[in-house]
Amino acid sequence: MPTVDDILEHIGEFHLFQKQTFFLLSLFSAAFTPIYVGIVFLGFPADHRCRSPGVAELSQRCGWSLAEELNYTVPGQGAAGEDFLRQCMQYEVDWNQSALACVDPLASLAANRSGLPLRPCQHGWVYDTPGSSIVTEFNLVCADSWLLDLFQSAVNVGFFIGALGIGYLADRFGRKLCLLVTILINAVSGVLVAVAPTYTWTLLFRLIQGLVSKSGWLISYILITEFVGLSYRRTVGILYQVCFTVGLLVLTGVAYALPHWRWLQLAVTLPNFCFLLYYWCIPESPRWLISQNKHAKAMKIIKHIAKRNGKPLPASLQSLRADEGAGEVSPSFLDLVRTPQIRKHTLILMYNWFTSSVLYQGLIMHMGLAGDNIYLDFFYSALVEFPAAFIIILSIDRVGRRYPWAASNIVAGLACLASVFIPNDLQWLKVTVACLGRMGITMAYEMVCLVNAELYPTFIRNLGVMICSSMCDIGGIFTPFLVYRLTEVWLELPLVVFAVIGLVAGGLVLLLPETKGKVLPETIEEVENMQRSRKNKENMIYLQVKKSDAPLN
Repeated sequence: MPTVDDILEHIGEFHLFQKQTFFLLSLFSAAFTPIYVGIVFLGFPADHRCRSPGVAELSQRCGWSLAEELNYTVPGQGAAGEDFLRQCMQYEVDWNQSALACVDPLASLAANRSGLPLRPCQHGWVYDTPGSSIVTEFNLVCADSWLLDLFQSAVNVGFFIGALGIGYLADRFGRKLCLLVTILINAVSGVLVAVAPTYTWTLLFRLIQGLVSKSGWLISYILITEFVGLSYRRTVGILYQVCFTVGLLVLTGVAYALPHWRWLQLAVTLPNFCFLLYYWCIPESPRWLISQNKHAKAMKIIKHIAKRNGKPLPASLQSLRADEGAGEVSPSFLDLVRTPQIRKHTLILMYNWFTSSVLYQGLIMHMGLAGDNIYLDFFYSALVEFPAAFIIILSIDRVGRRYPWAASNIVAGLACLASVFIPNDLQWLKVTVACLGRMGITMAYEMVCLVNAELYPTFIRNLGVMICSSMCDIGGIFTPFLVYRLTEVWLELPLVVFAVIGLVAGGLVLLLPETKGKVLPETIEEVENMQRSRKNKENMIYLQVKKSDAPLN
């Protein structure tokens, strides 16, 4: 009996039905962007200083400019490396005193201003920035600055838990049902984030968004790859991720138009309710139905696909069987570390998933802290993700997987290292190198998605992808703390860390076997022989060269 892939060869591997379905699901992929990297605009940092009662009135009475007001009333003003004093400390002075002079008012209180006692901010902060963010509204600065890290880490905790739990539910109850449920919960929790009255409620609803949003994105990815034929599956998977990049560009424009975080959150959330219309537009995956022995329903959907594509369904193909090898062996986590080659694959893939997440999210967050114009910098860096995807499409079946993947990690690491030494007055060069690093890590991110499945045998392939990719979410949990805390020590310190992580990842990739032109392995023995076959091939080439060098008689 034929498989779904056999039938798709006759009724269309990527025709009208698949193209329409891909378009609908690509919109969903773009809508995931604000949840994954929206922290750049929702929680942008702002210049701030302690609010001191009486300063505003004194400044108005004396006719000070803003620069004069800061110079007279803010400690550490004008001194390099005194950000903490300027932003988090205030003079222990009653600014309502009528005896204070308009010229250097503190001179009457102390001969040396450094001798005046200081204290942490007691009456809140003044923010010198247009618009609003969760930082300015909930005062996530100074001693509470780590709460901004927690806000983004909570999303990644949700990603980690949700991908494992909802991934199982999607295999148990179906792709379509779980997709619609995640869409509904994501939309409702996103609106609740926008209207939450306190930071605690905002954090809770953001965690719920994380629990369902990435799971929905993955289910959507699985759906489109299960609807298309084998020869189109890799390209469609890459283009689905390109749609995420389109979401980056749209997010930039919306954030520029709506600089207030609550309105921005609402604007990027409301379109999710439209995705509930997919109930009538997208059918269940016939592959999943076959795996559940629901052959009649699967055949009904296949006939619907054939009709939409304008292709006849031969009578000889109207009986179905599951893919070979499905459900025959129960996988376990020990299978991922039991044998030498698979153990090596698992450890290297886990590190590369971790690296891709840390560098991708970290570079975006660092750009929000160090960039001159966050909107333009974000826009430019998003544009370079398009050539990254097309380089992959052009190279993976010509050059292979291993060398482009290793090179992309190394380029990302070197770009981070180079950015540290570029002076600020060469802003154009700094932006160019940053875009190069962003392109490199984008390629690495998309490559690890592709290669992960090619390095495991069939019976543990899904488990291997699930376990290894979970390190992506672990990396996302640590990244905000890594970026925001290290920048307090030195603005460029996160880039040094990113450089080391990326260069190590590139070196480790070279230890993996090449998978270009090879069928997916079915057994552990085939995986164990992948590296051995590469070594044998290299030995054969060496022997041929030596033979050709031999003198002719």
